[in-house]
Amino acid sequence: MPKNILVPIDISQEATIAGLLEATKTLLVDPNDRVFLLNVIEELPPYVDIQLPAGIHERAESDAVAALEGIKSDGGLPESTAILVRTGHASRTILEEAEKIGSDVIVLASHDPGLADYLLGSVAARVVRHAHCSVHVVRQSDTVARP
Repeated sequence: MPKNILVPIDISQEATIAGLLEATKTLLVDPNDRVFLLNVIEELPPYVDIQLPAGIHERAESDAVAALEGIKSDGGLPESTAILVRTGHASRTILEEAEKIGSDVIVLASHDPGLADYLLGSVAARVVRHAHCSVHVVRQSDTVARP
């Protein structure tokens, strides 16, 4: 049975992309499986937004689309892979898109938690807690190897 795979990508975190793509390609079994690459542009408060130059949002969206297109082609993903760029709160937007596309699995990156993650919670933790589908977490270590 074909499945829909949602892959949220933070394009500023290049170190996580290879792991996400490898996990995604492993999950592709049926030739009819669909992959959706998603980038969420964080919504800014109105008092910040009015201070930004005109056209900054459009440029951020076009940059995100271009980056995801590059990831799609360089990563060897199927031609049918869809590119999605949305604005909003990261975890909420990921969960909304997963529901909208009928996602069977979400593949997302996580890093070693820091103090702020324990106090506030990370995007990955929120998605895992609230997703109505399976979530495959690709662990990305931020720690430096010690001698």
